[in-house]
Amino acid sequence: MTGSRELELIAAANLLLDARRTGQTIADLPTTLQPTDLAEIYFVQDTIAAAFGPIGGYKIGAPNPEATPLYAPMPLAWIASSGSLLSGNRWRIRGLEAEIAFLVGQDLPSRATPYSRDEVIAAMASCHPVIEVLEAAFTDPAQAARNSMLADLQSHGGFVYGPAYPSWQSVDFNTERVTLSVDGILRVDRTGSNTSGDLVKLLPWLANEGATRTGGLKAGQWITTGSWTGNTLASAGSHVEATFSTAGAVTLNFA
Repeated sequence: MTGSRELELIAAANLLLDARRTGQTIADLPTTLQPTDLAEIYFVQDTIAAAFGPIGGYKIGAPNPEATPLYAPMPLAWIASSGSLLSGNRWRIRGLEAEIAFLVGQDLPSRATPYSRDEVIAAMASCHPVIEVLEAAFTDPAQAARNSMLADLQSHGGFVYGPAYPSWQSVDFNTERVTLSVDGILRVDRTGSNTSGDLVKLLPWLANEGATRTGGLKAGQWITTGSWTGNTLASAGSHVEATFSTAGAVTLNFA
């Protein structure tokens, strides 16, 4: 990446940051500032995330079982526990995704020998039902260029986690059912609907393939593994509940 291109990508990050902070959304990044590959997407993501303070973890997912996973940092300041009231002017879209997340219990520093699946699973402290809240710098994220959307933290806006489920290794996520309700109205009811197929495989992938960028996973960080419910919209004042058939429930409230 040349110096001039780096300056363009920093300008892209600043446009996205300004839009998120002020609520003055944009239709898309100017064509000359749109990332052209994954390295540029991740550069913009990291620049945006750094502006919000320490990293609390990563969102990761894949659109199908064969696809290479994509991931984005989640600012620690945007992470909250179940039942939290989400207030303030940054809640605009209020997109909702029910997900399964893991809390890292032991550091997994970058190393030359890849971690095995069993090693990474053993390093997870707990498994939790979560809701990822989607927000964006764009007036309509669906109309922005895909690379622009990915650079904008993959539309990450917030993360609310429920209680730990202690025996998660015995859960068959292919048969796990999830429901998502907004203001008491059932909006989504699906079974085995995580698009990556085997969501646990995302953990060693992030520990190994993502280590160059993350510097290695650290105890206390969260890893959330993609939507089970698509993108469901809520409104100001809404009460939201996501319930997994064995992994448990998580709620949030919008002011």
